[in-house]
Amino acid sequence: MSSTLTRSAPPAGTTREVVAPWRRTRVLALPEVRWAAAALVLFLLALPLHLLGAPAWMWGSLYALTYAAGGWEPGWAGLKALRDKTLDVDLLMVLAALGAAAIGQALDGALLIVIFATSGALEAIATARTADSVRGLLDLAPATATRISDDGTEETVHTDRLAVGDVILIRPGERVGADGRVLSGASEVDQATITGEPLPVAKEAGDEVFAGTLNGTGALTVKVERDASDSVIARIVAMVEEASQTKAPTQLFIEKVEQRYSVGMVAATMALFALPLIFGADLQSTLLRAMTFMIVASPCAVVLATMPPLLSAIANAGRHGVLVKSAVVMERLGQVDAVALDKTGTLTEGTPRVTDIRPLAASSLDEDGLLTLAAAAEHPSEHPLARAILDAARTRGLYIPVVTDFSSAPGTGVTATVDGCTVAAGSPARLLSEGDGHPAAVVAAQLENDGRTAVVVIRDRTPVGVLGIADRLRDEAATTVTALSTLTGATPILVTGDNPRSAVRLAAEVGITDVRAGLLPQDKVTTVRELQQAGRKVLVVGDGVNDAPALAAAHAGIAMGRAGSDLALETADAVIVRDELATIPTVVALSRRARRLVIQNLVIAAVFITGLVVWDLIGTLPLPLGVAGHEGSTVIVGLNGLRLLRDAAWRRARDAR
Repeated sequence: MSSTLTRSAPPAGTTREVVAPWRRTRVLALPEVRWAAAALVLFLLALPLHLLGAPAWMWGSLYALTYAAGGWEPGWAGLKALRDKTLDVDLLMVLAALGAAAIGQALDGALLIVIFATSGALEAIATARTADSVRGLLDLAPATATRISDDGTEETVHTDRLAVGDVILIRPGERVGADGRVLSGASEVDQATITGEPLPVAKEAGDEVFAGTLNGTGALTVKVERDASDSVIARIVAMVEEASQTKAPTQLFIEKVEQRYSVGMVAATMALFALPLIFGADLQSTLLRAMTFMIVASPCAVVLATMPPLLSAIANAGRHGVLVKSAVVMERLGQVDAVALDKTGTLTEGTPRVTDIRPLAASSLDEDGLLTLAAAAEHPSEHPLARAILDAARTRGLYIPVVTDFSSAPGTGVTATVDGCTVAAGSPARLLSEGDGHPAAVVAAQLENDGRTAVVVIRDRTPVGVLGIADRLRDEAATTVTALSTLTGATPILVTGDNPRSAVRLAAEVGITDVRAGLLPQDKVTTVRELQQAGRKVLVVGDGVNDAPALAAAHAGIAMGRAGSDLALETADAVIVRDELATIPTVVALSRRARRLVIQNLVIAAVFITGLVVWDLIGTLPLPLGVAGHEGSTVIVGLNGLRLLRDAAWRRARDAR
């Protein structure tokens, strides 16, 4: 068992890794953000002047600048779409805002512009953050590696220059420079970034290692088997980028009918203006009727019918520790009908803990005595298993004696002198020499069959007991799986890079029957694709770099925030900030309630719009009454959507799981 996995500096004489700094895009470097911020500031300056009765030229000028700052980008995008014979909602919103200003409703138009500009800015920020995190992932792989020439000399080369067949030296504490296979040496490698395994994996001759994983205290000689561009880390980057680009365009419910609505509204407004003029109507009354129609038929109420419920649900979820990144995501969460859960760091805490203390009958030790011996021997070590043993001893309040003559052997264990006795702790396969019939070997096999990592303790060459260590299941894991099963109508599946035995054991504890274990990142994506091809809308929940491609490929992805990797946090559509697993089914239920409110609001908006449009077409709808009816419908649907801001909405969603 290695004593150190991470060091602040490489051993003397080695070449320090050169890692390119990860630079995050500054928010204000994005033009969409700058224009949206300018529009918002101008609107906030104009609003009090308007409401307090200041001269019209003062607030009117500020409103005009608001229109220009926030509306030119969506307007330009709409014109480009029009050039391609497509009429989208961006241009429609700009036209509606200009129409409102033309008949004296500058405030309404400016508010619409600000809403649209802000939405575009948030989308640009999310896109930039994801791109930053993908670029930052490449920093996991070291910039240089030590290549061993045929004559045995060592040279430091950039990892991009490594070719298949090259032999490289991985010193203790260094990151592996390329995907390859161990030729000689023994160590333990932390490969959680690739497989998600909670504990370092013993590596010796013949074992595969991955670029970017972290070596322990042993030295490894590795033969390169893949080019840098084809390494697992590089493929993770490619898969995230590909999934982000090929993922079906995300649209809110109302945007799915925006083309027909936009064309119909513009065509009707033009007809309502042109036809009466052809038959001799006067220009002023015709223009007034057409503009009244454009106002009452404008989609302001429809937009607000959609956004307040979703934004209120986002705000409510945020107060309860769930960061949902956009209204589109909130809508998509309510559509999922299949769930894929990661194991380590998601269903489990991601930290190994002592679960079993088994002193042998012939040792005359009780549980505390065995744990004291193991903790003393492991005390100088920084290995995750050693930390778990020490934590267990401290939790019990045990006195840990001072040790001497400490040593560690990668992949084997530690040895130290404790109270005059030689104590060893480590792998049963390496430390036991009396065959499988020894009582310690039998106990170790039982623990390993139960999915534990067994640590045998030997005093003066005589085995005295075995400790079982495992990643502890989250308290709410089983209830969360049950709630998700109820919501989606199907039991979640477990997708993990951990070993099958450990995965099956944990799955049985939480009620999962479909287990996919030993998966690399591309295998998780394949699983998601298979479910999607079967017509399922998949929610993926994970926390690591190895989960990021699946999070990007899924219909919706949720990352565990406390220990989640940067790439997973940026790639996911939502983040569980407090690592409370039980909030996942609650936010899905809240999303479904928001979708129901959206449909209610659309019905309300449709009734108002239809009534006002019919009145304007058949009779003579006074402009003030048309504006009042239009604004009234907007207020009603807005207030209806804001109901989800209340804590009671979260409680009802939690109880309805």
